[in-house]
This record gives sequence, structure tokens and C-alpha cells, in this order.
Amino acid sequence: MHVQVNTDNRVEGSDEFVRGVQAAVAGALGRFADQLTRVEVHVGDENGPKGGTNDLRCAMEARPAGLQPVAVTHTAPTADQAIDGAARKLHTALGRVLDKLADHKGRTPMGGAPHA
Repeated sequence: MHVQVNTDNRVEGSDEFVRGVQAAVAGALGRFADQLTRVEVHVGDENGPKGGTNDLRCAMEARPAGLQPVAVTHTAPTADQAIDGAARKLHTALGRVLDKLADHKGRTPMGGAPHA
């Protein structure tokens, strides 16, 4: 799973910041790592110099192999909180999509025994 981190011009995207984001994503999505080709993370300050209570926004988009991308957003007072919130939301969303798919593939026709 490749994690690509992007920031706007109001959020410093230092190497340390990128490593922290990658670690947060890996920690939250580790269960799905072998099913994901890429996760894109976008962190930005929605209000810029005007400030605000929940003005840092994190958008995450996961790309499961062979499926449509799954995207979430989360806003919070700090970048770390926005990243953690988005990672939790993405974990939940991926769980719904991938678990449903695995459950569907594991079922037998009409809930009965497979035909011989």
C-alpha cells in the first residue's frame, strides 16, 4: 500500500509530517493493506489566515484493487486530529465495502448448499 501525502500552501509538509501521516494511515488501515494499491491524503487549512475552530481538513481516498475508490473527509482544530479522524472514518468505510464483498463471495447460492 502506497501512501501519498499532499498539503496545501498553509500546511507545512515536512518529511517528519509525511512520515507521521504515513504511520497514522498504516496503523488505521493495516488490516486492509494487502487489498489497497494506494491511499491519497490531502491536508489543508480551509480558512487560511482567518483562523477558525475546525479549519484543518483532511481528505483521504483509498484505492482498493479492482474496486472504485473510497473517500472520506474530516475537519478538526489540528492537522493531527483531522488526520486521525479521517483515518478512522476511512477504516470504517473500507470495512463496510470490503467486508460486504468478502461476505458476498463466501455465500452459497440462495443460502443453501452448493450444487455438485
